[in-house]
Amino acid sequence: MSFLLLMGFFIFSSCQQHQKVTVLKLGHSLAPTNSVHKAMVYMGKRLEKLSGGTMKLEIYPSSQLGGESQCLELLQIGSLAMTKVSAAALEGFAPEFQVLSLPYIFKDKAHAFKVLDGPIGQGMLKQAQKFWLRGLCYYDAGSRSFYTKDTPINSPDDLNGLKIRVMKSKTAVEMVKLLGGSPTPISFGELYTALQGGVVDGAENNPPSFYLSHHYEVCKYYSLDEHTMVPDVLLISTIVWNKLTPQQQKWLQEAANESVPVQRKLWAESEKESLAAVKKAGVKIIHPDKEPFRDKVKGMYEQYKNDSTLYSLIKRIQAVDTLKLSGDKGGE
Repeated sequence: MSFLLLMGFFIFSSCQQHQKVTVLKLGHSLAPTNSVHKAMVYMGKRLEKLSGGTMKLEIYPSSQLGGESQCLELLQIGSLAMTKVSAAALEGFAPEFQVLSLPYIFKDKAHAFKVLDGPIGQGMLKQAQKFWLRGLCYYDAGSRSFYTKDTPINSPDDLNGLKIRVMKSKTAVEMVKLLGGSPTPISFGELYTALQGGVVDGAENNPPSFYLSHHYEVCKYYSLDEHTMVPDVLLISTIVWNKLTPQQQKWLQEAANESVPVQRKLWAESEKESLAAVKKAGVKIIHPDKEPFRDKVKGMYEQYKNDSTLYSLIKRIQAVDTLKLSGDKGGE
């Protein structure tokens, strides 16, 4: 009788262990309609399938668990497993991420993807681990370009004297100054009113943000100079990561990697839809020569000459530009 009871206990314990599911909570500030959120949903489905149902994601969009800074803090103490932030938000944790915010550090999107998917970008994902933050992958956040109320921007000279809203970023402020504009940091939530009231003459952002914010109702010129391509970064708390088994880590990384091309495809579609929508609403889309813009901001690169690590990183990223964007093995 005792033997049967003992066997029953082991069977019950085995079933309990087999049925145990590891749930990872992921919080971010984007809307459920955003391509990043949709890619995360896809990642969750892939993780569940790869793990045979033993791992799941619980996703909380729209700042339900806080904004970028709050979610980062929750990751650092292990209260939240995962989040998504702009690469610019990681500058304070890993100086290398400053470089990704430099204007025209990437020649084009293909170059950006080559850098981010290669040894340079993948190496950078691990740079903030001493702050309990581990990068899993990059998501496309598009290119930022200028949009204005009354003055079409065909060259940097057209920015002279214009008050341009920028993020509260030292790099963004310096960039607009070098291009001839007057940088004016304003929170994104207050920007529509600021544009409407003439506090600023224009701003800069990617096409979906320009469209979804309704800024196109006020600004009728959109100049696709594409000065920056700052990616988003999917992060996991190292406290949570280190509790996962090597197999669980492998499943999660694989699911994250598989979500990247899905997000990029969705983002590309949203860019086209946004540009078509603002054009239909009467916005003039301008395709300026980018070389004069590049020339104006070259001085920003020289500021890093005294920092051998960051200057070397800049040179490595630029070197990728000279290689084939497909088929090479180096990636640098």
